[in-house]
Amino acid sequence: MLFTDVSSASAIRAFQKAGFWISTTRGRKHTGMTNGTRKLTIPRHSRLNPYTLKAVIRDAGLTDEEFKQLL
Repeated sequence: MLFTDVSSASAIRAFQKAGFWISTTRGRKHTGMTNGTRKLTIPRHSRLNPYTLKAVIRDAGLTDEEFKQLL
């Protein structure tokens, strides 16, 4: 499943519901998140590229359905 209209702000909120927190801000272009064991880097865009978002979801250890419920 591809998520075509998800902003970085809504993705960050969804990952926070999954137990991640903002650990670092890498300049103006990326936000770093962690849950203690996994690290995520989320680009700051009004619309995330669906393939980039899918890779971040996979890096978080979530399935597409779990992420969809968190949105």
